[in-house]
Amino acid sequence: MKTILHKANSRGHANFGWLDTYYSFSFADYYNPEQMHFGKLRVLNDDTVAPGMGFGTHPHDNMEIITIVTQGALEHKDSMGNTGVICENEIQVMSAGTGITHSEFNHSKDHHLRLFQIWVYANKRNVVPRYCQIKLNPEDRKNKLQQVVSPFPGKEGVWIYQEASFFMGSFDKGSVLSFSLQKKNNGVYVFIIEGKAMVEGQTLDRRDGMGISETDKITITTEQDTEILIMEVPMG
Repeated sequence: MKTILHKANSRGHANFGWLDTYYSFSFADYYNPEQMHFGKLRVLNDDTVAPGMGFGTHPHDNMEIITIVTQGALEHKDSMGNTGVICENEIQVMSAGTGITHSEFNHSKDHHLRLFQIWVYANKRNVVPRYCQIKLNPEDRKNKLQQVVSPFPGKEGVWIYQEASFFMGSFDKGSVLSFSLQKKNNGVYVFIIEGKAMVEGQTLDRRDGMGISETDKITITTEQDTEILIMEVPMG
């Protein structure tokens, strides 16, 4: 088993006034050669957006872009003609493929927006861009894992062009979770959204992340009421 630990206070940080953001991996002006990616997981950004503010129209290509809103509502518009609002307990994916432009803004003029934006390298290049947004039932992750991203259409969660699976769970203190990887030679990145947990002998606090590879199973024990995001991705 190989592990890499990313403590919350080791992440990159930028505060632009309208955007306060933390980077688990190198992004924009933040560069750390030791934190470029974990397997096919390229970006994990922890964003807080001021009321009424956001990201103007900008391009992407050949990347799977996943957005999870944890507080507030995100207004979205893209070059495929999609417009909408992503709220708490919803998840959005864009397969950028041959190229797409979009904008993202805090839908509220009064309250801050908090979200995670996650990028995964696609396993198929130059596909037709696509967009999907679904609502998640928070009861489906109470003391169990809820699949929110899948490598196959028709499965739980949104699907992406990659052999990756994401899970979210909200566990009571003292819960013991055994997670078996779905695909051989994949790795798993565990991120503590809130709370505290022991992961393979390592204590992870709020916003800590840990990448684990060369194993087929991991054990997590929560030391507080804890919200967890688990991202299984190819390592090659």
